[in-house]
Amino acid sequence: MFLHTALAVSLSLMTGDLLTWPDLTKRPKPEPDATVAYGSDSMQKVDVWLPKGAKPPYRTVVMVHGGCWQTSIADRSLMNWVADDLRRSGYAVWNIDYRGVDRTGGGYPGTFQDAAAATDRMRVEAKRFGLDTQRIVAVGHSAGGHLALWLAGRPKLPRDSALRTAQPQRIDSVVSLGGLPDLEATAASPDNGCGTEVVAKLLGTGRADPYADTSVPRLFPLGVPQDLVNGREDKIIPFRMATDYVAAARAKGDRVTLHTVPATGHVELVAPETAAWAATKRLIAAAFARR
Repeated sequence: MFLHTALAVSLSLMTGDLLTWPDLTKRPKPEPDATVAYGSDSMQKVDVWLPKGAKPPYRTVVMVHGGCWQTSIADRSLMNWVADDLRRSGYAVWNIDYRGVDRTGGGYPGTFQDAAAATDRMRVEAKRFGLDTQRIVAVGHSAGGHLALWLAGRPKLPRDSALRTAQPQRIDSVVSLGGLPDLEATAASPDNGCGTEVVAKLLGTGRADPYADTSVPRLFPLGVPQDLVNGREDKIIPFRMATDYVAAARAKGDRVTLHTVPATGHVELVAPETAAWAATKRLIAAAFARR
């Protein structure tokens, strides 16, 4: 069934058609090996994907779904297909979920605290699942690209931030797939697919500078390699958001590379048979090979 779907998708891409969400979500959905709760809300969960035939400790990828920071748009299961592909390729995947701005407790600080707590929980469960937490690659799609980069920047959070924790899990490399890395730029860009009102909900109210601990460029330099994978035909995320972020990060001394994939929209970035995902897997492999 999957092979038939992959062939059909490959043919459609060759003829110039971009994938739609149903092209991905109507496929048979692979299932994780385990689910871990890190809180009492039904969204405070992590799906664990473990490679077969490999010996622990496993190279581990933290995966962060998008959906405009809204639970009603997407949850962690949107990443199941690429998580399964990584599992088949010998990686463990720690696929986190979090409360969106449209859910009680979401927004500021909850959405950020959830992403942080879900990631930190990996240390507690590492022995149980055979995870190697010494070198972690974070992969985030769309709004999840913002959160994946933010997770890498947590050690730089202001000391007075409600989001700061004493020992955040170190992220050694980030791959952002069609991400929204700069919240200030997103809030000023009505042409982005998430709109601007959601950013206001994500930031909360009553703080003098709501971007100080939420927008990644405020935390530069992150001090870890960052790869941005963007489709040139992505209609959800304006391409300038990637190029502007790269320029700003490099100006602060960060090592950031933009990988532009032709004939690629937003969905292709998380579909396992695409050129975009093949590029992402090469970047993940290269990140684990760094010393």
